[in-house]
Amino acid sequence: MFKLFLMSTSRISALSNEEIEAIEPSFDSIEKLQQAGINIADIKKLKEAGICTVGAVLMETKKHLANVKGISDAKVDKLIAAAQSLRPNFAFISGSSCLQQRSKVIRITTGSNELNKLLGGGIETMSITEVFGEFRTGKTQLCHTLCVTSQLPLSKGGGYGKVCLIDTEGTFRPERIPVIAQRFGLDGEDVLNNILYARAFTHEQQMQLILTAAAQMAEEQYRLLIIDSVTALFRVDFSGRGELAERQQTLGQMMASLTKIASEFNIAVFITNQVMANPDSTMFVQAPKPIGGHILAHASTTRLYLRKGKGNERVAKIYDSPSLPEAEASYELSDTGIIDTTT
Repeated sequence: MFKLFLMSTSRISALSNEEIEAIEPSFDSIEKLQQAGINIADIKKLKEAGICTVGAVLMETKKHLANVKGISDAKVDKLIAAAQSLRPNFAFISGSSCLQQRSKVIRITTGSNELNKLLGGGIETMSITEVFGEFRTGKTQLCHTLCVTSQLPLSKGGGYGKVCLIDTEGTFRPERIPVIAQRFGLDGEDVLNNILYARAFTHEQQMQLILTAAAQMAEEQYRLLIIDSVTALFRVDFSGRGELAERQQTLGQMMASLTKIASEFNIAVFITNQVMANPDSTMFVQAPKPIGGHILAHASTTRLYLRKGKGNERVAKIYDSPSLPEAEASYELSDTGIIDTTT
């Protein structure tokens, strides 16, 4: 049974019809396959493999479905046919229908008005937002701020949902959350209880946590998935050019999973990325390059480059986006999270 994000009755009654429609789940639980003739034992096997919705069945290849323990090739065809009967719109649709689906996109405030303007309103659901930059540019602080703002009501620039955070570098500081929550008028303990946290130590564990997160999102209302940082463990677990092809293929598979999760559950996937020095030129100082190459570049919907400015100022630049123009915005780091520049 899908559980709505915890909110008092008085606050629920204050929501508009548009807000209520936006927070209602748009996916079909995997249990609905029983209506199409799939037995409960096979459904349980799919859930154990991290396939928890009808849409997720249609997003998987036949090869992957056949690799699920206990699912034969014959069952794969039956599963796909059953899923298609429940999701007939999972094919070509009109431009008007596509626009209607896009109307469900939610933009989560970053805590900075200037940064929100740069992003067209905030961090977008149904997509992957990547931020990269050198140390002390605010990547992790932005993660902390979003952990709070994603729980705000939609009318206040929030996402009205829980947060899942996968930490690969040990940088999450839960003691920061109550301070940021106080700024936005939220109870610090409630905010912390609505954050699902896990520390990953290998890229394999990181991938397993993503599958676990998808299963959790099929049960409760989440609005944000954070991975800080997405490439750190890949740099450790794969070394040298001899393992580069395997690293990129594995990274591509993980990014594909994140794309599916973002689309299926209407959540914002927010990932931070490390950088490397650009050795192309020894005569001119060039901006550092993000790790991950073309695989990460094509998978991320919006890419933000963060750099240090004067004093406490930090600057964010649109590095790549399908809809946002190339522009910059300034912000600052504070005890209460990301804020607008004070000068």
